[in-house]
Amino acid sequence: MTQSGTCLVVGAGEGLGAAVARGFARTGLAVHLTRRPRNLATLETLAQSIRDEGGAATAHGVDAREEASMTALVEAVEAQGPLEVLVFNIGANVRYPVVDTTSRVYSKVWEMAAFSGFLAVREASRVMAPRGRGTILITGATASLRGREGFSAFAGAKAALRALAQSAARELGPKGVHVAHIVCDGAIDGAFTRERIADLDARMARDEILRPEEIAKTYVWLHGQNRSAWTHELDLRPWTEPW
Repeated sequence: MTQSGTCLVVGAGEGLGAAVARGFARTGLAVHLTRRPRNLATLETLAQSIRDEGGAATAHGVDAREEASMTALVEAVEAQGPLEVLVFNIGANVRYPVVDTTSRVYSKVWEMAAFSGFLAVREASRVMAPRGRGTILITGATASLRGREGFSAFAGAKAALRALAQSAARELGPKGVHVAHIVCDGAIDGAFTRERIADLDARMARDEILRPEEIAKTYVWLHGQNRSAWTHELDLRPWTEPW
């Protein structure tokens, strides 16, 4: 599937975000990658690796919680070509007992995982809907569906993000924009996971951890779906994951 236009990945970390960016770059889309300004150097390394593979990639240091910054970002992306795909991939996973969760922590997690998702979806829909095409893909988690102990802030934010995806899908679908929410139910290989799972390599060898490059294949597939049979939500989990 070779195509033209642009793909914006909001939250292009070293794991899933990077894999999704590479996946869409290989289809011919020029990918635009965002992380907070303090991570711009790392993000530029990712962009360069995509360019080294023959793709087009641009790094942007943007705080996705800032409305003016997100508006300007989408305008800058559109100036490089029509925005065909938005991937919202900010995680904000934290774990605190509810009695130890401060209002600052709760608010920050909500801003990162829910409010910034709203800004990204709103700005993308403003340019996609008038053209009658586009794909918006939102990364969900186990917490999108059920709140576990210690994850009150994260679960609240991810559940809000899922509700946003459902509302946007109903509103934008009739306008030609495909909105899908992807529930990644399980640990995903990456820096965050490697810091917390001591036997991760052994579990990876047994396919017990979600592989970013395999998840990315699903994102690219979702974008290629015919509108007569769009998927609006699906879940991905390792074969041994309890659910």
